[in-house]
Amino acid sequence: MDHSSLRAAEAAIGYTFKRLELLDLALTHASVSEDRLSSNERLEFLGDAVLGLVVCEMLYERFPNLLEGEMTKIKSTIVSRRTCAQISTQLGLDALLMLGKGMQTTRGDALPSSLAAAVFESVIAAVYLDGGCDVTRAFLRPLLIGLVDRAAESGHQHNYKSVLQQHAQQEFNETPTYKVLDEKGPDHAKCFKVCVEIAGRRFEPCWGQSKKQAEQEAALIALHELGIVAHAGDGEVRVVKS
Repeated sequence: MDHSSLRAAEAAIGYTFKRLELLDLALTHASVSEDRLSSNERLEFLGDAVLGLVVCEMLYERFPNLLEGEMTKIKSTIVSRRTCAQISTQLGLDALLMLGKGMQTTRGDALPSSLAAAVFESVIAAVYLDGGCDVTRAFLRPLLIGLVDRAAESGHQHNYKSVLQQHAQQEFNETPTYKVLDEKGPDHAKCFKVCVEIAGRRFEPCWGQSKKQAEQEAALIALHELGIVAHAGDGEVRVVKS
């Protein structure tokens, strides 16, 4: 790649390389290289791991009350091929990737998502090798923070107990407690009346066809009363206050 194109790539990334050959390699697809070791495939492998680490760090720091399974779901969304391709296109990296003639797209056609995602991961690795961990975090976090927060909010939409627990621990330094106030029906089809209490405050109880369902509904009632969630126009519940 010529020098001016590499400088344009640096401007798109927002980072100036000390070893410009790393950026050149990150933007070189196997179809245009002499052999696969001279392409960005190895960088793609490393960049995938670095991206996963940064996302995991962000989740661990931003959501101290999320369990492992919840964090894993959010991470999977952020490091997915689709998300990486979107970021790559946002930065213009898809247009900078050097491809062989047989791989080049017609003017106006979008680069396949697999290639767009791969060049983003390759650039991550190049930044990491050139600048280290802190520089890579500074590069990635602004690109990821909105995606991470939206993915976390989306995952919480139907896990109201998790949202309520996070809020209660942050605001009151307490964990919500759920109390079964009543139950009815035969053993094989019982319904349960449950309420939730936080810091001495008891919220409106509700009935559910299982304790788990009743606890989720009780948590939703508490979230509404606390002004944490609201119903959107499409009927979905949205977190409006963290």
